[in-house]
Amino acid sequence: MRKRVAPRVSSAVRGHRRIICVTASAALLVPLLIDRSIDTGGPADQRLQDDYTAAADEYHVPRSIVLGVSYLQSRWDSHPGTPSVVGGYGPMHLVDTRALQDRRTPRRSASPLPGAATAEPPAPYAAGAPADRTGQPADLRRAASLIGLPAERLRADDAANVRGGAALLAAAQRSLGKPLSANPADWWDAVARFPGTTDSAAAATYANDVFEVIHRGAHRTTDAGQRVALAANPRVRPHAPRTSGAQGAQGVECPAGVACSWLSAPYVRIDEDAYGNHDLADRPKDQRIEYIVIHDTEAPLSSMLQTIQDPEEASWHYSIRSSDGHITQHIKTKDAAWHSGNQFVNGRSIGVEHEGFLRHPDAWYTEEMYRSSARLVRYLAKKYQVPLDRQHIFGHDNVPSPTEESIPDMHDDPGPFWDWRHYFDLLGAPLRGTAGPDSDVVMILPDYARNTPRFTGCSSSGVPCAPHGSSAVHLHTEPADNAPLIQDPGRRPDGDDSTEDVNDLGSRVSAGQTFAVADRSGEWTAIWFQGHKGWFRNPPSNPVAVGTRGRTVTPKAGLSEIPVFGRALPEGAAYPDGVDEQSESPLPYTISAGQRYVTQSRVLGTYVDRSSFGESPAPVVKGEEAYYEIQLDHRLAYVRAGDVDVVNPPAAAGPNVAPPQAPKP
Repeated sequence: MRKRVAPRVSSAVRGHRRIICVTASAALLVPLLIDRSIDTGGPADQRLQDDYTAAADEYHVPRSIVLGVSYLQSRWDSHPGTPSVVGGYGPMHLVDTRALQDRRTPRRSASPLPGAATAEPPAPYAAGAPADRTGQPADLRRAASLIGLPAERLRADDAANVRGGAALLAAAQRSLGKPLSANPADWWDAVARFPGTTDSAAAATYANDVFEVIHRGAHRTTDAGQRVALAANPRVRPHAPRTSGAQGAQGVECPAGVACSWLSAPYVRIDEDAYGNHDLADRPKDQRIEYIVIHDTEAPLSSMLQTIQDPEEASWHYSIRSSDGHITQHIKTKDAAWHSGNQFVNGRSIGVEHEGFLRHPDAWYTEEMYRSSARLVRYLAKKYQVPLDRQHIFGHDNVPSPTEESIPDMHDDPGPFWDWRHYFDLLGAPLRGTAGPDSDVVMILPDYARNTPRFTGCSSSGVPCAPHGSSAVHLHTEPADNAPLIQDPGRRPDGDDSTEDVNDLGSRVSAGQTFAVADRSGEWTAIWFQGHKGWFRNPPSNPVAVGTRGRTVTPKAGLSEIPVFGRALPEGAAYPDGVDEQSESPLPYTISAGQRYVTQSRVLGTYVDRSSFGESPAPVVKGEEAYYEIQLDHRLAYVRAGDVDVVNPPAAAGPNVAPPQAPKP
């Protein structure tokens, strides 16, 4: 169950705040066994590549079209027979609507809010579609009929699934009255039909994404260990982008070419002592937008669209649907949502929720959702000049705890299975090393598919999760696999050890995060983490971290240790009359002399008194004391600029090494 923490609500309201409980469908948790009865005789890790070639030849579809569509559907992964939230299976993500209807789907435990609107973004496969659109997804049972195999084979057998997808593409091309051409450029309309969306902008964006993949090429190793490659074809290009006609009328803040809608979060008085569910502001005029926070809902979207309309619940700016990436905006970006659990971060951030459950990424973290989210975040980052790095684009699980007592209640989404490396590729800001292997700063950067750390708790407490690609790396107290995991005294003040539970962040770091190197021993690297050395295995044959360049901070000479904070507050003299000075609350971590932590941002302390309902934004108290934001552990933190010296990276080793970004004033 996901708890949401909203700031500045009275104790009376907090006492009766309703929490919505959702139970995931058990059917989503049981993978089917893959029965591969077709053996091409080629290399075992190239069978899927051969399947694409055979299917393309059989149904007279250009191989690049079959590969490109499949890449957009699943990135060629099969998710070992596990269906997505809409009942999609296999590398072509063929949707078995009958099986979906038969499954028990997650439902809200609470009844709908009295008088609450039931508005929801357009259904991905709505009835009454325009005549030139089918309004149906890539239907698995129709595909099975076209290739003469039982539906069960297409759910469990990758080769059959790929054949079914190729047959559907050929059928769509014929229905358009077009020949089965060998020229990929002739297949744009058939590709646009494949996902079944009734939104013309979304269909065009999908087709253009496929054609962009074909234009640029792609290669990767899938979740089943298959090596698949699509050679670049520079002659194939996307069409000119289309803009959704409804977008401007709704006034949503979304990029062109994506499907967006609006569903308001209420700003209302609850009683004399409380209000909900967000704050009026005038950003970036009154306070700069510094961060974009990535969440997952831990609930179906229908439940969350009820939650966002409840003034006694928390709030966020955008929701993104898993099935097709549809975006719904709830709060203007100039206003501050209650989404992160840290009011300081809320005042400087935009919150984006993604429909899904972190324990079951294959069912929910779809390529359509990743791409739609990346388009939105890229648009917002450009609009507000937010740097595209992991100290500014981060997960809810990376938000700093504002106080020591709040640490155990901080959230852990989107979790270790969110593919940060792929996400930053889509943002157009690839995560990469900028220094050699002996650099004194490293970026955590495992190969997602090959990095399969042990986790427990995906199905029930203590039960090992099935091996799965991950962005996360565990840290040990010593350079040995059997050494204990790093202990987090904030999460476990009673002294208990960290665990491998999928929700336990105490000993984890994640792709794109950067740390100062503390030590090395053979294949092991240690980084400074919460004031201690955290060790991880980093073999040259399969590295999980790469050398990079970055600024670091270290305690000033003469200081044996310095405090760490979860928020940057103004100095006492900055508070005007009528606004209570906020007490500093250091976190239960310190940085000792000689330790270093990477910083990519310098901020001034701010505070907004959000204790009362008003018709206009509350003034922002702005201090003059500066702080550096640092990567302390899995989460971010702040240290006083007056407590530290900044260590600049050495000069670049060559023309291909990018310079580091200077911290912002």
